[in-house]
Amino acid sequence: MAAKPGIPKGTRDFSPVEMAKRNYIFNTIRDVYHLYGFQQIETPSMEMLSTLMGKYGEEGDKLLFKIQNSGDYFSGITDEDLLSRNAAKLASKFCEKGLRYDLTVPFARYVVMHRDEITFPFKRYQIQPVWRADRPQKGRYREFYQCDADVVGSDSLLNEVELMQIVDTVFTRFGIRVCIKINNRKILTGIAEIIGEADKIVDITVAIDKLDKIGLDNVNKELAEKGISGEAIAKLQPIILLSGTNAEKLATLKTVLSDSETGLKGVEESEFILNTLQTMGLKNEIELDLTLARGLNYYTGAIFEVKALDVQIGSITGGGRYDNLTGVFGMAGVSGVGISFGADRIFDVLNQLELYPKEAVNGTQLLFINFGEKEAAFSMGILSKARAAGIRAEIFPDAAKMKKQMSYANVKNIPFVAIVGENEMNEGKAMLKNMESGEQQLVTAEELIGALTK
Repeated sequence: MAAKPGIPKGTRDFSPVEMAKRNYIFNTIRDVYHLYGFQQIETPSMEMLSTLMGKYGEEGDKLLFKIQNSGDYFSGITDEDLLSRNAAKLASKFCEKGLRYDLTVPFARYVVMHRDEITFPFKRYQIQPVWRADRPQKGRYREFYQCDADVVGSDSLLNEVELMQIVDTVFTRFGIRVCIKINNRKILTGIAEIIGEADKIVDITVAIDKLDKIGLDNVNKELAEKGISGEAIAKLQPIILLSGTNAEKLATLKTVLSDSETGLKGVEESEFILNTLQTMGLKNEIELDLTLARGLNYYTGAIFEVKALDVQIGSITGGGRYDNLTGVFGMAGVSGVGISFGADRIFDVLNQLELYPKEAVNGTQLLFINFGEKEAAFSMGILSKARAAGIRAEIFPDAAKMKKQMSYANVKNIPFVAIVGENEMNEGKAMLKNMESGEQQLVTAEELIGALTK
């Protein structure tokens, strides 16, 4: 007996109903992006490893899926290399390409390659899958979709404001209650400066970004393991656990960071974003959260994360300002800011809260029963008119037993069935059955269309 096939851990198949739900997510996000003037691009699933490596920090580099070279990939590799069993060194010789880890670095590469064709500021969005060699768990997959929007070529904080409005609009349309968390990498840099550990900013941000996942004690343990002094860790505690309103937190930070020019700049930027959004009447809560660090090394200014309030799941949207990302590709001085919706986690949240509108997941609206060649030919005429009117309709392809055809309609949740037998053909009509109520009525093609489109 043949072995049962499977799929890699951290990946999923999606049924027609699930795809209808996913398309509802993608279309909602796409519609909001269009409202704000963003245009769509796509980039290849694979990039050169030289493009990807070193952009996500040491931890991110470990999660890159590398693609083995085709042909004789042993060429140029010595016996000594093989016997060393150094996986990282061998991978660098076996593999020149990798699956993209996110959409932001490929976007930066795109901007540099197409700089002569782009009008700045450039507002683009991208809805494509990404891959990470992460440990699969609830809400975390190895293959998942991101729905990114970025603006490059503008330093204005109005871009951050608009991105937060986009987040608020999207989740309001979904009906998901969220908390939008905001911080600034300049504030975190200022904190590292005042506790005397300016050179450990990356270690500090990577550790405190895990506060929600591993708790304060384990964060402190990780900080100590990275060589940060006990005195500095003690100074850090009241800062990362700062509470109060956004205005109170900002006021405290102005005092705490008074000796850090960089830190005060971050406070000023955060204050502008929060104060401007306050006048916009957001439907969702927005919170200044100093534990928000976003582990990716390329963020330099404002950073964002979105948490669902009614479901236990990780971040469902994130992003931030990256002033120097294109510089690593030889194009300095281009500032950018972006957000990324985690479509797969949003999918799980909408499922748990049962928030999908009925019309978003319904497929076929009308099924024609097939009684034979003559009846099918007659039905096809009405079917064509129904489709021309925008009704999603199909005919059962075989003249199977009535029970089988009706069962097909029930399994697919088709709300209406058209029955055309000899009597209906003689009258030039069809019997339209409402599958929910069981009601039947004899109708012309025009009446049938009217019943389904009203």
